[in-house]
Amino acid sequence: MTREVGKTQDVGYEIGVSKTLPYPASVVWEFLTDDDGLAVWLGPGAELGREKGTPYRTDDGTEGELRSWREMDRVRLTWRPAGWDHDTTVQVAIRASGEKTMLRFHQEWLADGRERERQREHWRAVMDAVVAALREEPSDD
Repeated sequence: MTREVGKTQDVGYEIGVSKTLPYPASVVWEFLTDDDGLAVWLGPGAELGREKGTPYRTDDGTEGELRSWREMDRVRLTWRPAGWDHDTTVQVAIRASGEKTMLRFHQEWLADGRERERQREHWRAVMDAVVAALREEPSDD
């Protein structure tokens, strides 16, 4: 039996978007976890605690709670935009390779193939926004 693209046996539909960035891991991690970076990938108004179970809410009504925080590695949280009837799980992870860093957004527990495709576009747009924001980071002049 053939499985539908993006559908897993364990976590329903999932999507992952990754890109290798020309920045050291410390620069990428610092951006992702400061207020400006959180606004880019999680949403404006997001404040994310570091303790498991800490809730968050963005200005557009997306809400969830922190599942895990591994410094300089990954953040895992539940993610439910306003109007959705189910939670999903989002993981943002980095992996260092010298002066480059692989950034990955991964989302699980999507409802169906259509939602998976919408979220693929969402995370691609988020990735583009992260890349653009990192390019605009002020230097220490």
